[in-house]
Amino acid sequence: MGQCYGKVNNQSKQSLGGDEANTTTYVVSGDGSQNQPLTPLRAKNATPARSSNPSPWPSPFPHGSSSPLPPGVSPSPARTSTPRRFFRRPFPPPSPAKHIKASLIKRLGVKPKEGPIPEEGGVESEQALLDKSFGYGKNFGAKYELGKEVGRGHFGHTCSGRGKKGEVKDHPVAVKIISKAKMTTAIAIEDVRREVKLLKSLSGHKHLIRYYDACEDANNVYIVMELCEGGELLDRILARGGKYPEEDAKAIVVQILNVVSFCHLQGVVHRDLKPENFLFTSSREDSDLKLIDFGLSDFVKPGKILFILHPFLVAA
Repeated sequence: MGQCYGKVNNQSKQSLGGDEANTTTYVVSGDGSQNQPLTPLRAKNATPARSSNPSPWPSPFPHGSSSPLPPGVSPSPARTSTPRRFFRRPFPPPSPAKHIKASLIKRLGVKPKEGPIPEEGGVESEQALLDKSFGYGKNFGAKYELGKEVGRGHFGHTCSGRGKKGEVKDHPVAVKIISKAKMTTAIAIEDVRREVKLLKSLSGHKHLIRYYDACEDANNVYIVMELCEGGELLDRILARGGKYPEEDAKAIVVQILNVVSFCHLQGVVHRDLKPENFLFTSSREDSDLKLIDFGLSDFVKPGKILFILHPFLVAA
């Protein structure tokens, strides 16, 4: 298609007084022939047509035409309607660190330090911000010698050992080893701190495991305790076919109630009492019981409700 040229209609110009002459637009093809006229344009000084659109913005069509289409052609709905926009995810996903902050506020009663909260792929970023330094001794290898593994729990494993110096020199000990790589949240780190604090505060009872020391290195935390070589209460029950005579059961229950009452008087609840967490000091039938594993324990505070879901129940 060629260019557009305007030609003044003389007859209309005379009828309008010359100033309000209409201009008719023709389309000239490539060979010079003139085609049918398109939209008529108003004169230079003519008043532009009013638009029904109340928008304060100027119209893109300066001659009053609201549509670039020829007269008599109505626009299709597809041209006039605004296309709908669909979003796969209109809002960012919730932060995986917000529930950790809320739990710390409930446990400690203070607001944790503010820091950036990763939104996507935040697990690695969050672990990089965790402070896994406990302030314990760094010289575990110089003070203790590890032996074979004697037990394994949900949050670590326990090995036998022997002291090289200090009050436990040449004495057998039990060493609970907790991997720092498994401390993936601030709550897990706080649980280890609380366990050591609880063991220190509860020492001195005859039916409570004795605490000696706590050490750490770049990979693990080591909690050094008394070694009980008599096995678990659960093993004794199973060895008897699940049946305990009344007199023997009475001695066991009295020891359990004694140590649990002591913990409650100190403002501590164990929250994981089971036969696996009671050890005999020796293989004798009349040996004393010792309560162990304070990994889920906590201090009692006024108005605070404590509850625990066992890992087996959660997995089920």
